[in-house]
Amino acid sequence: MSALLLDLDGVLYVGDEPVAGAAEAVAWIRRRGIAHLFLTNTTSRPREALVDKLGRMGIAVAAEDILTPPVAAVQWLRSHAHGPVALFVPEATRAEFAGLDLLPAQAQSGAAAVVIGDLGEGWDFPTLNRAFRLLMADPRPPLVALGMTRYWRAPDGLRLDVGAFAHALSYAAGVDPVVLGKPAEPFFRVALDRLGVSAGETWMIGDDIRGDVQGAQRAGLRGALVRTGKFQPSDLNSGIRPDAVLDSIADLPRWWERVG
Repeated sequence: MSALLLDLDGVLYVGDEPVAGAAEAVAWIRRRGIAHLFLTNTTSRPREALVDKLGRMGIAVAAEDILTPPVAAVQWLRSHAHGPVALFVPEATRAEFAGLDLLPAQAQSGAAAVVIGDLGEGWDFPTLNRAFRLLMADPRPPLVALGMTRYWRAPDGLRLDVGAFAHALSYAAGVDPVVLGKPAEPFFRVALDRLGVSAGETWMIGDDIRGDVQGAQRAGLRGALVRTGKFQPSDLNSGIRPDAVLDSIADLPRWWERVG
């Protein structure tokens, strides 16, 4: 084992509260010189906001240490979208798409691609229907989904994530989404390329049995599940077998020393 990919929400923190021992675990990773990258499907805020949030928890991370779906999406759009892009992402996240040709916010036609992220309570019927109308143009523009996470755990409980809305639009418009986030294999490949490591020597640590563990395993990595965040005991009976199960990220150093 020589490299680690770590989820953020549910692993290092839950909502606005740090997971006990997370700061110490990240500091241990750095002291050991283990190649690592933080992978998150969070699209409700830019990387700089995540850096600030982690810093307030005593976890020092640079923006370059975080791979998000918008970062991967911009790279894809520059090569595949020849025209204005319709964004359905929170206002703060739009900064990650600076430099692209963006469709006006209320336009109902003319999109070269439709990008959807974790819009949260910004999703209402008119907004969802505008995305649908854009996708029904001839020729059909691609639907770019910033991850396919089904739900996440917020301070007030479980909330729908981008995957639910991507499936709705895919079904209605009859288009297959281009997924740039977990659990899509290309997203993991981008992370491996950034670190310069192979899939076989890399572990993904996450709280999502499907998006983190199964997604990583399908990309050739090994996946460890933590019992924090959105973890539920039923995950262990889902038919997906994690390569390891940790009570929390705080157990990472001891576990790594034992199996490494």
